[in-house]
Amino acid sequence: MTEQEPIRVVIVDDHAVVRSGLSAFLLAFDDLEEIGEAASGEEAVTLCTRTMPDVVLMDLMMPGMDGVAATRVIKEKAPEIQVIVLTSFGEQERVQAALKAGAIGYLLKDASAEDLVAAIRRAAAGKPSLGPEAARALIQATTEPASPGRDLTERELEVLALMVEGLSNPDIAERLVVSLSTAKFHVSSVLSKLGASSRTEAVALAVQHNLVR
Repeated sequence: MTEQEPIRVVIVDDHAVVRSGLSAFLLAFDDLEEIGEAASGEEAVTLCTRTMPDVVLMDLMMPGMDGVAATRVIKEKAPEIQVIVLTSFGEQERVQAALKAGAIGYLLKDASAEDLVAAIRRAAAGKPSLGPEAARALIQATTEPASPGRDLTERELEVLALMVEGLSNPDIAERLVVSLSTAKFHVSSVLSKLGASSRTEAVALAVQHNLVR
């Protein structure tokens, strides 16, 4: 990318109003150019593979493939594409997951216009940007002992919730419409990640640490 060429940006968000607002925002800057929008993680992967933007503004919470998964796939397919997570959520686990997936920036949607533009320009130059909430979350991650369940996947949290309800492996398989062997695998994985020796202990940890709703 030469100095004269604008930074090519893709916007990913499942809310049309947010996409429209960001699109209008980018028009105010001569060195930024929107080249496409996507409403889901799947669309984002397809669009980025086709257009090869410099920077992606990525929402986290979307139906289907979420922003973390989309970021991971995009970075695997095209490592040169830089992803900035732009979300309403600043929780420690989300920040860590996004950065681990390959995001170079993490900002909340209430970030100032100056911070967002600066983050896009920094990302295009290969430099990271973290909003204050994201930075705080990373500091906490290095200073606080990890509580059980932080590394559980969405599916494993679903399984844990069903375990809390008292469902057996066959019941879990039926509820999730998966094979019994798959259900057993998920239960075993939940026990392993929680460091629990039994379903009862896993349920107790889930309740104690508010791992399920």
